[in-house]
Amino acid sequence: MNILVVRNDKLGDFITALPTLYVLKHHNPSNRIIALVAPLNRQLAQSCDFIDEVIVDEGEDILALALKINKANIDASITLFSNTRVALAQWIARIPIRIAPATKIAQIFYNRRIKQRRSEVKMGEFEYNLELASALFPNIRLAFPKPLLHFDEDVFKVFCKEYAITKPVVAFHPGFGGSSDANWTLVEYIELVKLAESNSTIDVVMTFGPDEEKLYEEAKTLLGESRVHLYRSVGSVLYFAALLSGFKLFISTSTGTYHLASAVGCETFTFFGDSRFASSSRWKSIGANQHHFMIPLDPNGREEMFETVKQALKNRLLTLS
Repeated sequence: MNILVVRNDKLGDFITALPTLYVLKHHNPSNRIIALVAPLNRQLAQSCDFIDEVIVDEGEDILALALKINKANIDASITLFSNTRVALAQWIARIPIRIAPATKIAQIFYNRRIKQRRSEVKMGEFEYNLELASALFPNIRLAFPKPLLHFDEDVFKVFCKEYAITKPVVAFHPGFGGSSDANWTLVEYIELVKLAESNSTIDVVMTFGPDEEKLYEEAKTLLGESRVHLYRSVGSVLYFAALLSGFKLFISTSTGTYHLASAVGCETFTFFGDSRFASSSRWKSIGANQHHFMIPLDPNGREEMFETVKQALKNRLLTLS
């Protein structure tokens, strides 16, 4: 069976789809798994051995997208997050079985609509995605390995040689690209970084996205003379994933890099907004060893939570080396 799985949005959202893609492939290895993804997730999707084909949604018009889909000879589709454009494109492509959550006006273009009520957050996003796989195969096994993604260790070894890193790495990622509802300020991150730096048994790295040059320069100024390594990510998502797989602990807000770190097996300290929509209950990642902290909106609660994070980090650093 040729099965299309649609998750054509941001990095973290796509990573929540990976368990679904995995279980569909392993339910029957003869299934041909096709992923419809955003351009930024092309390389990551192509690196997964449980994905047979990748269709990139370039934002073309509905008919052009329908033509792309039609060429793949799809027997069934599972749309994990829908909009009218992708729903109509699948209808025009005449996919026989079209599964999606029963939400929004787009649901009229699907012939298997599953009531999920994701806004109630009874499960995590990746668990809701897995539930849709059961709508196609009721007896499917939904278990998946942790970590789910694996990368070449040589990338991390070269990185360590370049930056003279000889100890376990604790990494901080203060940016978030506007995709998170809560985060600490850079000044607060620097306080956490200096706490980690005081532990002589670890090496500390701060990572920055390719569009975070200003944040990088501000952090460099705030740190002054320091043994902290500052790294600007200018390579591919796959290269950064390989680095993350070598880190011992990754500290960030709830954004795509957090999901990527967890997927490759790195332990995470992660900060979430204090709301149902932004909560760790909804956006927990697909890996193990996750530590979640909800940042309150009120200043007093925020200050208390920051002290909680500092103590938790101190305790973890003592056992990390």
